[in-house]
Amino acid sequence: MDATNIHPTAIVSADAKIGEGVEIGPFCIVGPHVILHDRVRLVSHATVDGYTEIGDDCVLYPGVHLGHPPQDFKYQGEETWLILGQRNIMREGVTMHPGTAFDKARTIVGNDCYFMAGSHIAHDCIVGDRVVLANGAQIAGSSQIGDHVIFGGLSGVVQKTRVGRHAFIGAMTKVAADVIPYGSVNGNDAYLVGLNVVGLKRRGMPREALRDLRAAYRLLFAEEGTFQERLSDAAELYSHNDHVMEIIAFIRASSKRALCMPHA
Repeated sequence: MDATNIHPTAIVSADAKIGEGVEIGPFCIVGPHVILHDRVRLVSHATVDGYTEIGDDCVLYPGVHLGHPPQDFKYQGEETWLILGQRNIMREGVTMHPGTAFDKARTIVGNDCYFMAGSHIAHDCIVGDRVVLANGAQIAGSSQIGDHVIFGGLSGVVQKTRVGRHAFIGAMTKVAADVIPYGSVNGNDAYLVGLNVVGLKRRGMPREALRDLRAAYRLLFAEEGTFQERLSDAAELYSHNDHVMEIIAFIRASSKRALCMPHA
């Protein structure tokens, strides 16, 4: 059994639930409703409060603040949650807030994510696995972020926006419309600049699947016909390709936002 190590300067509520092998460093604060699973490490000067659950092997660097009330005027102190999966790393100054009662009542972060200094996850967001936020990236409330998405430094996502799996968001990009899976966007406001080909190759997407994905992308965003006609054509031509059909399903799903499109 791994021993828990709590520095004498740390303030840890007796009601907090602390797993095996947890390390809580100097000047950290852990509130009464917090759950820290096995081998979570708070390096120093980190604060975890509210109804917050942190999965195994997460690391919180100095200045991280998790679980404080969401920055939403409608929040009135109700019990809402922030839930993090396993092996997430939060660098200096990262902030994350719980959900709100008028939405999901919880903010959920997946596994193996990397949050660089000063990045932020707002209330009621759903964040997938292996997501990377570079320094200063900000995700506004009620947004949904798919697996393997990478955000460049100082990029921002407007509330209630969806970003599909394997997308890439360029540095200093403002995302105010939904980003298709595998898409790459840039600019202020963001526009679609193509597919995240570099990322897909790094993750081992087969050449044939990537070829079909590129062809489907060119069809979807061509100038001929209406967008709905092109969407139907792509669904018929590439029904055998799960990646293309994922984009089709993403576009057809109900959303609060328009779709991020290429420049005219």
